[in-house]
Amino acid sequence: MTGKGREIADMMERIEVNMLCVQETTWKGSKARNIGGGFKLFYHGVDGKRNGVGVILKEEYSNSVVMVKRVSDRVMIVKVEVKGMMINVISPYAPQVGCEMEEKERFWSELDEEVDGVSRKERLVIGADFNGHVCEGNRGDKEVMGRYGCKDRNVEGQMVVDFVKSMEMAVVNTYFKKKEDHRVTYKSGGRCTQVDYVLCRRCNLKEIRDCKVLAGDSVARQHRMVVCRMVLEATKKRRRVRTERRIRWWKLKEENCSVRFSEEVRQRL
Repeated sequence: MTGKGREIADMMERIEVNMLCVQETTWKGSKARNIGGGFKLFYHGVDGKRNGVGVILKEEYSNSVVMVKRVSDRVMIVKVEVKGMMINVISPYAPQVGCEMEEKERFWSELDEEVDGVSRKERLVIGADFNGHVCEGNRGDKEVMGRYGCKDRNVEGQMVVDFVKSMEMAVVNTYFKKKEDHRVTYKSGGRCTQVDYVLCRRCNLKEIRDCKVLAGDSVARQHRMVVCRMVLEATKKRRRVRTERRIRWWKLKEENCSVRFSEEVRQRL
């Protein structure tokens, strides 16, 4: 991330991206800084050599931030008010395959807690580097993912699927039929795979218009940007219909009520 802020801002402006989750920023501290072009980066890092997460927002959205929560150097959340709706943007960075299971469990525990704490009335979008393969095809997991992933599922990918199921979310990238080059998010040497994902609540999938990887336009050396087009639909308030009060006829079976009712009727006749 160091030295690439302006480059990322220019790319976001060019492809009209308003919000971007970034991982492996390797910036120490908990700050917000302008990176140029009217974009602001909110970030958190503990070690200047590893990990670090952030969320970049266009100016009109950075001015509407109502909360920033820096959970750890692997999880942070930014809440933004857009058109009267609250959008929670979470940027997680999962431990790599070779990391200790204890570190992986700590990460998933942190993410579970944060997602669980988001009101169901609010929008939730996650842009993550999960370091796992959810696989091509959906292996009976149709309720949480489509058929257009990559490679075979590994242990880390299963953790992603388990998390998505438990939180009633969906793996957005996998629902759109794209050429492999627009699905692969990570390229290194001869290795091509998908480890970066966009998630949203299943009930909001209808708001997603498209999701794909930018194949030839990337700032990072190995990771490629996943771009998701989302059109927010205001939740319609149900009009309250006035109805007659329900008459509890069964109450007449109770002796006290029956006597009272008889008295009332007699007085009104």
